[in-house]
Amino acid sequence: MSDATNGAESGAGGAGPLLEVRDLVKHFPIRKGVFHRTVGQVQAVDGVSFTLNRKETLGLVGESGCGKTTVGRTLLRLIEPTSGQVTFDGHDLVGMSRAELRPLRRRMQIIFQDPYGSLNPRMTVGAIVGEGPLIHEMGSREERRERVEYLLERVGLDPVHQINRYPHEFSGGQRQRIGIARALSVNPDFIVCDEAVSALDVSIQAQIINLLIELQDEFDLSYLFIAHDLAVVEHISDRVAVMYLGKIVEEAPARELYHNPRHPYTRALLSAVPEPDPTRKKERILLTGDVPTPINPPSGCRFHTRCPQRMPVCSGEFPGRYDIGPGHHSHCYLEDPAHAAEEPAAS
Repeated sequence: MSDATNGAESGAGGAGPLLEVRDLVKHFPIRKGVFHRTVGQVQAVDGVSFTLNRKETLGLVGESGCGKTTVGRTLLRLIEPTSGQVTFDGHDLVGMSRAELRPLRRRMQIIFQDPYGSLNPRMTVGAIVGEGPLIHEMGSREERRERVEYLLERVGLDPVHQINRYPHEFSGGQRQRIGIARALSVNPDFIVCDEAVSALDVSIQAQIINLLIELQDEFDLSYLFIAHDLAVVEHISDRVAVMYLGKIVEEAPARELYHNPRHPYTRALLSAVPEPDPTRKKERILLTGDVPTPINPPSGCRFHTRCPQRMPVCSGEFPGRYDIGPGHHSHCYLEDPAHAAEEPAAS
């Protein structure tokens, strides 16, 4: 089997984290009037920092609208960041021109949420999966064909009978498998899985999650797995970062986060995960009020307007990082002994 078929090694392999994100900010301007004057900013991502190690999966979770997808697309420069630093395998992505970034794009791919809208309806499956290797001039025409056939078979499709079919002839789960094959076609090191299973039935979700785990081991992949379902994230993630209204509020190894959540928002999210054992009951934490607008987010801790444990200090400044254990930290004043004994603020 040729290198194009068996997944030849890509450019990863250096020391240190594969991806380092520091103070990433993305604000979308709000423009009105004939002259399109800027009258405000949507603070979609506001100072996000994290690292992603090689062959690791970082789950990024939170409610819809918290900025998860914007983070993923900004990392890949599908959306231009407002400020911050994104370092991929030693390369500063934010400071690169489009021409300088092009060789690195092969190593960074994305699996989109919508398996119906993310595939070109005018292209066959073979053309969709083979487009990336063609653009990056990977191998000969025959090698690219072999690569496409191998990947289709690897994700559970029949290359003999399905390679010349069009996306509308496939189910939602099959289309997402096509999207996975497309992402793998250029031998990437890093894949953003943007709500990759949220549009699928539960039984299909499990199949896709298991497939992603198998492919990670086979191709030495690193994933940023974006989702709002913590039950899904638990099975695939090595670490989990919890995001609320543009900021990460807690990060920990997956097992630690699920067994020892410290931030009130994390606890509320976990309390909403269905319990598979009907004999076990857990207390549901009901949050009051709506998620504030990212156009004018609250001062201090952005969760304090809905937090059942809020204190007067929470409305001042955004809490710093409080280290709880190895790899586990939270942005919450409850972790500060100087504030933990304070009386809760009046509702």
